[in-house]
Amino acid sequence: MKKTYKIEVDCAACALKMEEATKKVTGVKDATVSFMTQKMKVEFEDGVEAQPVMDTVLKECKKVESDCEIFF
Repeated sequence: MKKTYKIEVDCAACALKMEEATKKVTGVKDATVSFMTQKMKVEFEDGVEAQPVMDTVLKECKKVESDCEIFF
């Protein structure tokens, strides 16, 4: 399953940090974060619920970029 989320991030380097952090979260198969479009595309592993995984993704992203935001 793939989902797209609106995000708020200040720079391209920060977006890259968010992308790398998201890819490490259990339940995430792949992720792409675009600074230009302010969007995050997440592909989830089969059989996982998106919301609990995205809660973890937000926590991990906040660790690398404290002022980022993901809108569910």
